[in-house]
Amino acid sequence: MSATSTSVRRPSKKTAAKKTEQGNDGPAIILVEPQMAENIGMVARAMLNSELYDLRLVRPRDGWPNERAYPPSSGADMVLDRVRVFESTKDAVADLGYVFATTARARDMSKDVFTPKLAAGQIRETSSEGVKCGVLFGREAWGLNNDDVALSDSILMVPLNPAFSSLNLAQAVLLIGYEWYQAGIDDARADEVFEIRSDTRPATKEELIGFFEHLEGELDESRFLRVAAKRPNMVRNLRNLFNRARMTEQEVRTMRGVVASLVRAHTRKK
Repeated sequence: MSATSTSVRRPSKKTAAKKTEQGNDGPAIILVEPQMAENIGMVARAMLNSELYDLRLVRPRDGWPNERAYPPSSGADMVLDRVRVFESTKDAVADLGYVFATTARARDMSKDVFTPKLAAGQIRETSSEGVKCGVLFGREAWGLNNDDVALSDSILMVPLNPAFSSLNLAQAVLLIGYEWYQAGIDDARADEVFEIRSDTRPATKEELIGFFEHLEGELDESRFLRVAAKRPNMVRNLRNLFNRARMTEQEVRTMRGVVASLVRAHTRKK
């Protein structure tokens, strides 16, 4: 669709202001390095179909804002107007407490694997406890890299024809958004509920990443991670281990205190 034959619709602030935004406990949709503005527009359309509004972009190839996103969004301006752009996946998930990573292939990581229907129930249940959730989507050409996946709590896979399971971004977002929306209508709930003490809350990704970087920095200093070729996998394994623990904010602070205490004890012995 050429710019000469199509008039570009710009964001309608007035229209967005009149809309009643419901479903804001829905997951954030995070696109990592999306390549085409048109795809972002179609994702916004799929999101608004499902009453999802929180769209985040990590290093979009063609920059943002981008007028080419608006025509294929078919009027989902209120989603596109609120887009936030981040320099890294780490920054994009910092305020989230539970993150799914979408992937079409098995990864060499110990993580729970959810279908969209089961993930929708988990998101509804987790959100009802005041925990903000998000879903990571990778690049159009090759998806998420392992470091992105390592930031997630669980993996989300869509069971489709194994001989042809290719989806574009908007299709993938719509499948997950649809299940999330239906879970609200059907009052679906996940089987497993995680109890959090009333005097604490689940740790955010920012808090977890701060702990990871603290721990990894000290392990670098102690030369535990001295083998450069093995370091990336060792770091991902450690992060996956602590992500599976689903730590609270208090537990993260405790673990940072443990690391600091061990460092002080080691320093005194020198």
